[in-house]
Amino acid sequence: MTPDDTISPLTDADYARAEQMLQPNRARLIPGAAVRPQWLSDGTRFWYQTGTRYVVVDPANKSREDAFDHNRLAAALSVASGHAVTGDDLPLTAVDICDDGTVRFSAFDARWEWSDSTGTCISSDSTPSLPWEVESPDKAWVAIRRDGNIWVRSRGGEQEFGLTDDAEPQFEYGGLADATGGRALMRAVGLPPPFVVQWSPDSTRLLVQKIDQRELPELVLVESSPADGSRPVEHRTRYTMPGEATQAMMTWNVLHIADRTVVRQQSEPTPIMHATAVVYAWWTGESGDSVHFLHHERYARTLELRRLDPATGAVVTLISETGETRVDPTAQLGDPPMARVLRTGEKLWWSQRDGWGHLYLYSADGQQVMQVTSGQWQVRSVLWLDEDSRQVWFVTAGLVHDDPYVRQICRVNLDGTDFTRLTDDDLDHDGISPPQGGYFIDQASSPSVPPQSVVRDGAGQVLTQLEAPDTAALVGAGWSPPERFCTISADGKTPIYGLLWRPHGFDAQRRYPVIEHIYPGPQNYNAGAAFDSPHVGHPEPLAALGFAVVIIDGRGTAGRSKAFHDHSYRAMGNAGALDDHVAAIRELGRRHPWLDTTRVGITGLSAGAFAAARAILTYPDFYRVAVAVSGNHDNNVNLAMWAENYHGDLTDEGRASISNVPLAANLTGKLLLIHGELDDNAHPYMTMRLAHALIKADKDFDLILIPGAEHALLGYTHYSYRRTWDYFVRHLQGTEPPSYRLAPMPLPALGL
Repeated sequence: MTPDDTISPLTDADYARAEQMLQPNRARLIPGAAVRPQWLSDGTRFWYQTGTRYVVVDPANKSREDAFDHNRLAAALSVASGHAVTGDDLPLTAVDICDDGTVRFSAFDARWEWSDSTGTCISSDSTPSLPWEVESPDKAWVAIRRDGNIWVRSRGGEQEFGLTDDAEPQFEYGGLADATGGRALMRAVGLPPPFVVQWSPDSTRLLVQKIDQRELPELVLVESSPADGSRPVEHRTRYTMPGEATQAMMTWNVLHIADRTVVRQQSEPTPIMHATAVVYAWWTGESGDSVHFLHHERYARTLELRRLDPATGAVVTLISETGETRVDPTAQLGDPPMARVLRTGEKLWWSQRDGWGHLYLYSADGQQVMQVTSGQWQVRSVLWLDEDSRQVWFVTAGLVHDDPYVRQICRVNLDGTDFTRLTDDDLDHDGISPPQGGYFIDQASSPSVPPQSVVRDGAGQVLTQLEAPDTAALVGAGWSPPERFCTISADGKTPIYGLLWRPHGFDAQRRYPVIEHIYPGPQNYNAGAAFDSPHVGHPEPLAALGFAVVIIDGRGTAGRSKAFHDHSYRAMGNAGALDDHVAAIRELGRRHPWLDTTRVGITGLSAGAFAAARAILTYPDFYRVAVAVSGNHDNNVNLAMWAENYHGDLTDEGRASISNVPLAANLTGKLLLIHGELDDNAHPYMTMRLAHALIKADKDFDLILIPGAEHALLGYTHYSYRRTWDYFVRHLQGTEPPSYRLAPMPLPALGL
């Protein structure tokens, strides 16, 4: 093995290569990896963008073709705008492709309309749908939010009127609770607060939540350096912490357009523990005969399906399920709900009551319950339900015997018979179904294979090939695919899974320091089996800098059995079973002599930052260096949901176990804390409490407080990444980092 002291210092070129591995830059090297269908009005055809091309797909005809003549549009736009444009690089935003092939889009600060039939590009007075406007299904109306009330405007602008007029501060329609609404994030990208309403299928009514935060305690954040140079500015947000008496509450309201009446929910409000609560409601019936919604009690140990009568506001409870721990509506927090209500009155329901996430069919009167799927695997999402054939299509995980995270697409009759796997390989499959069902888009990948996208019919047969990107450009930039691995957890029997990235320029005769990129959930998992899974963080740049990088899902994270997930209940302070993570890295070190497990670092964002600091404080002889970004280091003053729903123990002992503050005296390694001063999610005072405890314990550590930054550090991520890389290069590789500076990363485009 090459001695450690022969490692050459990194250069600007090394950092530039790492910068190319940041997700937005890396994605450009794999065009076609993401297919995001936009459904045409008939609900069966769709279009999507791949690179700079626009494609329309008709599954019934098994066709995939350009949505329009790109070169003709480019020539016409060049003439109309006075700017030279090519068909291979169309500068279009806010694109809207109509059934007849008409294309409306924005370019060069103007709105345009193009039609293949005329071959002309003309200036248009149409307005694109804005993020703060919601268009009705028939496109006749647009819903808007004004001073906390709901208004509608006719598409042509001839009519505009309010549907509510009783909003007051902190008791408003159509928004999100402050604590889960990302208000600082919206300010950072220049958007107003999120606006959420649902039109009825017949475009005659709106379903909207009204949220009451009037009695909630406030959290005050101070913006030290306003852009205009004025004195510091305070930002107040309503923020409930664990055990506090009041919580944001929500009621559902139906707004009738024709007579401008409001029908209010006639039952007790629903606590809002997370932003997903406002989307766990939906219209049922072809014209919207009923509204159904999920009601979670505050501690999430009872989940109910309720029906609201849009004419009277009367509410009936259809299903009620109670458990000793959380009763989850989905496998991961934020996934779409899987409940379905049939025309017959029967209800399809997802539950973990047998220890795994499966589908159950309730009779119309609720007296009979039949288990539709079963086995030591789980249903991850429902694609579509065909009531005529009485079949349901869905995504599963756990059917591939050697990896419980690999997803497959299946179908089963509602009586539980004729269970059929429609995909039957070792790839990870995710599905997207159109509004009317009948087919699905299958995106299959693995950690080494980019998503191969096809359209399949209900029998699983391929109708149309969509995209099949390769990794040639990515490999040319130095990338190599991560290794999917399985080790045994600290209990000596439970398999746990993860991903291992080899350093760029890998040499098996060298020994490389290891960095763990951690996110402990417990509401999700981090090391998926798909290509470029949505890891919380950026592991590839660290591999480009010469580190071996691992991501591990220990016990207590989501995505497997109920018992596996519940390992973190009343033990959230163990941060996704840190003992499993240590055991896994040690086992990997035995398998791969090139892993230097005497030099292990760890980093993470948000709950991953809590875990990173927790790791270096509880395993100081194993983890030598940690970088914790936007961390919730004291969950006693974090959002109430985490302690109340996912920990479930608010005794003095239980509270102490979910705070890093009492462990400060254990620090022996190198610790860097990074936080944004305007983080209204995991507020910066949690990092400051840990800093205070470290100072009182007379410990050396490093702290970066970023003025003006929110939870995700948008606008400042380039600085955070560079400082993180420098810290590991300096303290784990033992060399001085170069003077390279990353380019600021653009804020998300508004697409207007």
